[in-house]
Amino acid sequence: MNILTENFTTLYQSAPFDQIKNEDYLPAFKELIQKSEKEIDAIINNNEEPAFENTIEALAFSGHQLDRASNIFFNLNSAETSDELQQIAQEVSPILTEYSSKISQNEALFNRIKKVYDQKEKYHLNEEQEMLLNETYKGFVRSGALLNEEDKEKLKKISMDLSLKSLQFGQNVLASTNAYFKHVTNKEDLAGIPEAIIDQYAEEAKERNLEGWVVTLQYPSYIPFMTYAENRDLRKELALANGKKSFDGGEFDNQNLIKELLNLKQQKAELLGYANYADYVLEERMAKSPTKVIDFLNELLTKAKPYAEKEIEELKALAKADGIDEMQGYDHAFYAEKLRKAKYDLNDEELKPYFPLAQVQKAVFGLSKQLFGLTFEERNDIPKYHEDVKVYEVKEVFDSAQTDNQEPSTNYKALLYVDYFPRKGKRAGAWMTSYKNQYQKDGENSRPHISIVCNFSKPTKDTPSLLTFQEVTTLFHEFGHALHGMLANTQYPNLSGTSVKWDFVELPSQFLENFCYEPEFLKTFAKHYKTGEVLPDEKIEKIAQSKNFMEGYQTLRQLGFGILDMNYHTKVGELENKSVKEFEDDYTKATQLYPSNPETAMSPSFSHIFQGGYSAGYYSYKWAEVLDADAFQYFKENGIFDPETATKFKVLLSSGGTKDPMELYKSFRGTEPKVESLLKRAFG
Repeated sequence: MNILTENFTTLYQSAPFDQIKNEDYLPAFKELIQKSEKEIDAIINNNEEPAFENTIEALAFSGHQLDRASNIFFNLNSAETSDELQQIAQEVSPILTEYSSKISQNEALFNRIKKVYDQKEKYHLNEEQEMLLNETYKGFVRSGALLNEEDKEKLKKISMDLSLKSLQFGQNVLASTNAYFKHVTNKEDLAGIPEAIIDQYAEEAKERNLEGWVVTLQYPSYIPFMTYAENRDLRKELALANGKKSFDGGEFDNQNLIKELLNLKQQKAELLGYANYADYVLEERMAKSPTKVIDFLNELLTKAKPYAEKEIEELKALAKADGIDEMQGYDHAFYAEKLRKAKYDLNDEELKPYFPLAQVQKAVFGLSKQLFGLTFEERNDIPKYHEDVKVYEVKEVFDSAQTDNQEPSTNYKALLYVDYFPRKGKRAGAWMTSYKNQYQKDGENSRPHISIVCNFSKPTKDTPSLLTFQEVTTLFHEFGHALHGMLANTQYPNLSGTSVKWDFVELPSQFLENFCYEPEFLKTFAKHYKTGEVLPDEKIEKIAQSKNFMEGYQTLRQLGFGILDMNYHTKVGELENKSVKEFEDDYTKATQLYPSNPETAMSPSFSHIFQGGYSAGYYSYKWAEVLDADAFQYFKENGIFDPETATKFKVLLSSGGTKDPMELYKSFRGTEPKVESLLKRAFG
């Protein structure tokens, strides 16, 4: 028996991680693809006239078990991978891509869909049903349903190549990240670094059976080193190693892969009738066109650059006092931390004792209850894929006491998996994902299983996991995504939760970060892990004031990524006569505040656009910042815990992709978002 092909008998049908073996995956995918194909055949061979229920709705609910198996496998390949899993991924990805192409280019199936689409008026569909019909039809057209047979085969081959090459890109970045470590044997080389971080480096060395200390390119190791290490030569060495990830001409180099991926995307776009891949992508986004995106990014660049240049001049003055005539990128974090301490008397190591992970999690749980009525109870009877993972049963509280003098009632809302600490088999960064989507079928509201994955510092034998303030905002960010998933309340799985336009998906996550800077909320959880002392008022005030510290620099950094991404996906032809490094330098020049180093490039490890889903979409972080600044401004006008405003926002979160995002936003806010809200928050 293959556990992945059976109906899960676990509590809430949770993923049976403790029963799944690596050898289960490949046969399970093959069997479940066959099962899904039979479901498609049943739709096609239905003798009844094509209608919404027997075609569009039936298709939306098909392949359920295959989706679950895919979610489990690919989520584990990011959070708990191994050489064996990566090898399976190389075998599985083309099989799934072929299956996907087979469905999206199935002429008989598309003919039924088109017939329903062409006669949609006669079905009297509600708003969500109409959205499902439109998205299904467009999805097939965008997947090549209107192409001739020869071009369909070309598209199928391109999709398969893209799938494998993007997978390879990510594996190269992970391998390149893991391949480097700096073994330090002289403690003087760690001068300036807080003792708690030095303890982590000692633990890392111990795990590798080495004396002394080990610094890696994993963020919880690398970022503190670049922020605090007084040894400039070592900062340079670490920065060079980080900048050379998949850019050193070695086994894990991604430069040729970037060109191959971009050429494949361009071929795909042209085959489907678009001038470039950005045109293809943006047709389905709020922004609609590359021109609008570039105009948006350039408008922000014009406004932000003078602030950024002023910030860098302040840092250069500090560096000059240390005898550094030309400041480099690897000096930025070190002097930014010095300036932040001078301006606000804040440094991460002083703040960290006030932000133990358990306390921060408790705060975000409490905020979710206050705003949206959610409670979280840890469960030890639900399987986990690693001992570090914790699972929570999420319930929604209904206050019935006011109406019939009864106790508040609850109902099951979701499962939440949290996985906080770095491991060799986990990719860098932080993300939210889903093991199971929400949907309604046969009178049952099937609830979602959501996961948050981060890379925070592990607890040591003497201290719990203590978060930097940036890590606090990271947890709130990912939890915003999780709320989008957990509160989902739609009929169809493919319109549920975070299944929204890509430049709308960051609104909930970035919105929730705002609470971290509100003094009245901070006071409820910023407490010293040893003494229980609340973070002093002057520190809380300085955190609020420091929200916009280096905002100009950070804005230009994000704009640089967005502009580079958009040019990669509109001007791929230029790469015929340019190296990846030359292209990167050309299109980030306007946003660069430090000299470019010929030995480093960020593109070969730019996983967001070459492995993740942000191709021609990186701008959406800034786009969503406009939305989140405007939304939080509305909360502040009414009180940040105002129940009525929170209820309106809960409707937005629970609606998923059932409505046009701008209409959904206007239903919440009453007006379209204003870019001035972001500029006011960022620069006053």
